Amino acid sequence: MSGSTSMAKFLSEIEVRGHLIDSMILTKIFDVIMDLGGEFEVLNMTVGKKKKEPSYAKLQIQGKSQEHLNKILNQVYREGATPTIGKNIVLKVAPKDMVMPDDFYSTTNNTTEIFLGNKWIEVENMMMDKCIVVRGNKASCTPIRDIKKGDMIVVGETGVKITPPERPREGSNVFAFMGSSSSSERPTQHIAKKVAEDIIKTKKSGGKIVLVGGPAIVHTGAADSVAELIRLGYLDGVLAGNALAVHDIEYATLGTSLGMNVHDGSLAVKGHRNHMDTINAVFRAGSISEMVKKGHLKRGIMFECVKNKVPFVLAGSIRDDGPLPDVITDTAIAQREYKKILKEAKMVIMVSTMLHSIATGNMLPAHVKVIVVDISQPTVTKLMDRGTWQALGIVTDVGAFLPMVSQEIKKFKK
Repeated sequence: MSGSTSMAKFLSEIEVRGHLIDSMILTKIFDVIMDLGGEFEVLNMTVGKKKKEPSYAKLQIQGKSQEHLNKILNQVYREGATPTIGKNIVLKVAPKDMVMPDDFYSTTNNTTEIFLGNKWIEVENMMMDKCIVVRGNKASCTPIRDIKKGDMIVVGETGVKITPPERPREGSNVFAFMGSSSSSERPTQHIAKKVAEDIIKTKKSGGKIVLVGGPAIVHTGAADSVAELIRLGYLDGVLAGNALAVHDIEYATLGTSLGMNVHDGSLAVKGHRNHMDTINAVFRAGSISEMVKKGHLKRGIMFECVKNKVPFVLAGSIRDDGPLPDVITDTAIAQREYKKILKEAKMVIMVSTMLHSIATGNMLPAHVKVIVVDISQPTVTKLMDRGTWQALGIVTDVGAFLPMVSQEIKKFKK
C-alpha cells in the first residue's frame, strides 16, 4: 500500500443548531459517532445565553473509509445535523403506482426540510415511515399507497434536514412537571390537575385536542367523564374502533358494558347478548347519527359527538362484531380519515387502546403533545417510545383518572 493511501483521511464537516444542551441533541450526535467507531473534533461551539436563544456547534467527523464516513453522516443527519455546505436533494422517479424507487428516504415524524433549488423547503404533512414526494417547489410526506407513476421521490440522505424535538420551554406545564416519563408512582390527583390545566391552556390558545379511545373507557366507568369533556367543548375529535362505540351505546341504552352493570359491576340478566342487541339497534336506526335523531340514543360519548358536531372515525378490525354501520372496514380509508381528524392537532390523548394509539402515533408530527393513559406499563412505554419530549405517560386506572381530570376542568368552568 502506498504512503499516500495509508495517510488518506475521510473527513466531513457538519453543523447543528437548536437547544443542543438541555434537549441532549449534541450528546446524541456524539454518541452516534462514537458508537459507529468514528472520530470527531468540535471546531466551533456557541451556547445560547438566554432561554430562547439557540446554541450552535460545528464538528469535523472522521471515518475509516468513505463508506464508513457516509454511514456515520447518514445517522447524524437523522439527529438534526446538516452539512456545512448545502447540497441539493437527489430525486428518482417512481417506476409505477404504489412503488418507491430503491434507496428512497424513509421519513421520521420530526420537522423535515429538503434543500431544493439552493434553498430549504419544509416538507408538508409530516409523519413517520413514509416517503417525500416533490412536485414543483413543494414537498410532501406521502404514504406508499398514494404514490403515482412518475412521482419525483427523494432518495438517500443528501439535502435532507431534520429538526429534532426539543424539551418544552413554555413553563411548568404537565410535560415539564412529569419530565416526559411514564410512571405509576407519582400522585395521581396532582397529575390529573396538571393534565386538566394543560387541556384548558391548549383550548384557550385555540389548539385542537383529539381523543383516541378504547372500550376500557366504558368498562371502567369513565364514559360519562369523556362525554362531559365533549359537551364542555374540550375535545375536537374522537378516534376509536368498533368496540368503544358499541359499548358506549350499550352503556347509554342498557346500562351495561360487556353485559356487566357499569355502576356496580354485577352481571346483568342475559347480559351476554347486550352488545349484539346494541349493534342490532344501531343497524335498525341506520347509523349512530340516525339513532340520535330518532331519540333512541340520548346520552354517552357517541351521542355527544353527534349532538355537538364533533367528528369521529371508527376504524374496523377483523375481530369486530357487526361491525356498526359507521365503522370503516377498509383500513387504508380509515387511515386517511384518521389523518384528516388529526390535521393541525396540538394535543392527542390516548386512552387504553394500544392498536389505535400506535396507528395514530405513526401519523403525528413530533411537536404534537401526546398524553398516554393505560393501566399497563408496557403499553404506555411502547406508545411513548416515539422520540419526542412532548409525550407524557400515565400508568393508572382510566376509570379513576379521567373523572379526576373532568372534575378539575369543571372547577375551572365554574
